[in-house]
Amino acid sequence: MLSLSFTPLLPWPVLAGFGIVVALLGVMAVLARGRVGLLRVAVLALVLAALANPALVREDREPVKDVAAVIVDRSGSQALGDRPQMTDQVRAELQRRFGALTTIEPRFIDVPDAPEGDDGTKLFAALGQALADVPPERLAGVVMLTDGVVHDIPASMAALGLKAPLHVLVTGHADERDRQIKLLEAPRFGIVGRELTIRAEVMERGGTGSAVVTVRRDGEEIDRRTVPTGRPFPLTTRIEHGGPNVVEIEVEPLPGELTTVNNRAILPIEGIREKLRVLLVSGEPHQGERTWRNLLKSDANVDLVHFTILRPPEKQDGTPISELSLIAFPTRELFVQKIKDFDLIIFDRYANQSVLPQAYFDNIVRYVREGGALLIAAGPEFAGPASLARTRLAGILPGDPNGGVVERAYKATPTATGQRHPVTRALPGWQADKPPAWGDWLRIVAAQTRAGVQPILSGADNLPLLALTREDKGRVALLLSDHAWLWARGYQEGGPYLDLLRRLAHWLMKEPALEEEALRAQMTGHGREVRVERQTMGDTAEPVTVTGPTGRARTLTLTQAEPGLFSATFEASELGLHTLRAGSLVAFVSVGPTNPRELADVFSDPERLRPVAEASGGSVRRVADSGGLQVPRLQSVRSGRLAGADWIGFRPSDSANILGVEVYPLALGLWALAGLAAAVLAMWLVEGRRGRAT
Repeated sequence: MLSLSFTPLLPWPVLAGFGIVVALLGVMAVLARGRVGLLRVAVLALVLAALANPALVREDREPVKDVAAVIVDRSGSQALGDRPQMTDQVRAELQRRFGALTTIEPRFIDVPDAPEGDDGTKLFAALGQALADVPPERLAGVVMLTDGVVHDIPASMAALGLKAPLHVLVTGHADERDRQIKLLEAPRFGIVGRELTIRAEVMERGGTGSAVVTVRRDGEEIDRRTVPTGRPFPLTTRIEHGGPNVVEIEVEPLPGELTTVNNRAILPIEGIREKLRVLLVSGEPHQGERTWRNLLKSDANVDLVHFTILRPPEKQDGTPISELSLIAFPTRELFVQKIKDFDLIIFDRYANQSVLPQAYFDNIVRYVREGGALLIAAGPEFAGPASLARTRLAGILPGDPNGGVVERAYKATPTATGQRHPVTRALPGWQADKPPAWGDWLRIVAAQTRAGVQPILSGADNLPLLALTREDKGRVALLLSDHAWLWARGYQEGGPYLDLLRRLAHWLMKEPALEEEALRAQMTGHGREVRVERQTMGDTAEPVTVTGPTGRARTLTLTQAEPGLFSATFEASELGLHTLRAGSLVAFVSVGPTNPRELADVFSDPERLRPVAEASGGSVRRVADSGGLQVPRLQSVRSGRLAGADWIGFRPSDSANILGVEVYPLALGLWALAGLAAAVLAMWLVEGRRGRAT
């Protein structure tokens, strides 16, 4: 390519002034000398041109292809119905048709869901990142293949620094129908044992006006009703336990609806215990009497009621009344009227001294079977005739004393069952192949456990030391030694008494983290990685079925991490709530938001992007009609409209890379000097002749 350029020897303003002077002199010369004065004008013009330093420039140019960005929406809403197949087919056809445009380089950018968070579909952010290395003038156009559910639409393409046409190809159908559940009031916390109210609404398009709603709590159905659509309705649920209580509200699907993913709303409610009420009844004073009291009082969430019974009511001696306790033991109030107010009852070295009638023990048995918890911390009295095992509690106790008490040093040792049980598994200082690094205990009550009950701690002569059992809805624990206080006092460097006793109390009060059979899942913090744990008392753990938000299922094989605990990790491919099942156990884990923004509005919509597309000179159209898929033709357009009924246009820029430049000065060198001298000589000769002639 050849062009003329100027590199002036003087500044342009000076040359402009010189040009004005030349013009004035030229006019004067023509007026004074006629046509001969034109020679002086020509000579002065040549001098002016020489000062402008003209040159011929020859560029060796290589044409560069313009860029067309094709943004392919692969977000969650694009996975609904037949949109994935529609998207793949249109993408393939666009790629084929771009092959015929030799001056345009297509860039296909697939935009998936964001790895985390609830930001929705961000197509324009992906467009900006994809074109970071492309000069704005080389962008011939942008094509977006999407369902129109986009959450970062700018005011205009110019706001993004782009001046190219935007063409939007919308997947989906105009007659889509769908039904979804929307949470209006969703409490995040609740008091254990109390009810709370949730407000929800069923929204639909192309529906029937009413729908059946099913409510589940932790996978168990608790309510089913028919509700009108488009109207808020209340739901009441009870918080059964501490920790997450997962409430699912599911509406029945419409025939042929777009998706059933948004037919279910998930509400994790954190169960909070208002106050754990514990009744501690101590019998004969002993060195460890304050161990339980100190442990329970150190927990701000425990409301402790403590009584110590030193003598039976029928005992008569000469002790003055003024020296006796002024507070009578409120047996009726505690064991009849308010027994259900307690989460845990502890008998610490309590002997049956007729303080409690047998009817009260019946109340305790009933309390346990209806969901209460009982702990017997036994001493030598448990082996005698006043043992609680000789009362009506015998039917719920996990062990029965044989009348002996062994008093010698021994190590409290987890049994094979205890090594798998969450109360005693992995206690600090325990190693499976070594003796426990704990101090000795010095006494144990000889007993045998009931049929089917396996102790989790053993002591001297392999006698059971700690045994647990379940009775209907309640739980019972039997600790057959009163020497846990030796660990608390640091005898022989002590032992993990806080861990053991706190876990024991929390297991009795149904802490979910201490269940023998449990399935748990949680995000690891590394992208979408989920860790699955299966607590079991068995030797093996069955595979876990993981069901994603869209209903796709996979099977996960677990490996043993430690006795009684199996685990595995997996990478979630979808955002939303995943359901995990292992036998009768159900767990939930939310990857990203529980109820994603991406699925809040699932209908394909060509109107959201229309303003920005048409403002850029582009177009918006659906690719599906009654005749199948309609992919528009692609063509380059240098001027005029950029879209038609069946075509979309791209604006070429004629950009090129300059491989080399050659410059040929016109006013420098011997030949330029000779030309200027010849012009001056010609002017002198002509004017000389004119002078002789006159």
